[in-house]
Amino acid sequence: MKTVRIAGVPEHFNLPWHLCIENGEFDEVDIDLQWTDVPEGTGKMCQMLRDGDTDIAVILSEGIVKDIVSGNDSSIVQVYVQSPLIWGIHVDAKSGFQQLSDLENKKVAISRMGSGSHLMAVVNAKNQNWNTQNLQFEIVNTIDGAVEALSSGQADYFMWERFMTKPLVDNGTFRRIADCPTPWPCFVIAVRNEFLKTNKHVINQILEIINNTTIEFKEIPSIDRTLATRYNQKLEDIQEWLKLTRWSQKKLDKATFEKIQNQLFDLHLITEKRSYETVVQ
Repeated sequence: MKTVRIAGVPEHFNLPWHLCIENGEFDEVDIDLQWTDVPEGTGKMCQMLRDGDTDIAVILSEGIVKDIVSGNDSSIVQVYVQSPLIWGIHVDAKSGFQQLSDLENKKVAISRMGSGSHLMAVVNAKNQNWNTQNLQFEIVNTIDGAVEALSSGQADYFMWERFMTKPLVDNGTFRRIADCPTPWPCFVIAVRNEFLKTNKHVINQILEIINNTTIEFKEIPSIDRTLATRYNQKLEDIQEWLKLTRWSQKKLDKATFEKIQNQLFDLHLITEKRSYETVVQ
């Protein structure tokens, strides 16, 4: 039995992995796939790949491209979710902020530097023609940390996946004032190169199993109810999310890679560029 460690966020996107593990599909091919939930998100998973604490990460595209270009010895082996991530832009429900323009030059809560919440705050600022050099960041690690930072005034707004954050909007903790979709596929699968070199066949088996599940995921009976229950979501919100979400079984194409890398470079989030072949395997 080959032990393989995989990390991902504890969010509805990753239910296909849990179903495959629970159904024993990896066991059937002698793979002990050990999942670790990482509520801190992409920045933490980049560190785990660098430190050898995980072999695989299901991770935000922009975050892992930035980290690989910056020296993370890993490769992107596949796109996992083709559709954009819809980032909700949230403020404390009791704050006076009413529209996106109110947040110019305000402090943004982020999980950590290099995370999606950090990178997309810069993308959003650029979209609004704000001076990205004026952005201020408060590192909060998790959603719970963001709740505390916004309620205490340590930070003014927080960007996180819209549907996972919606229960906090519904219960009056946050108010969502805008959305900011990623201009590219949101999640990819990245593997440490040291592991990939000697275990390419194992990675191919893992991808084949997860791809067979994601192709048919939306057809699973009552999958909307399963998702709503597991992730503390309203059924109608999950149904909307399912309509918007498209999983992928394909490699990251060169044009999309270059779009992500060029955006990161233009926003001064990376200082050099890498060739497609050195990042995508």
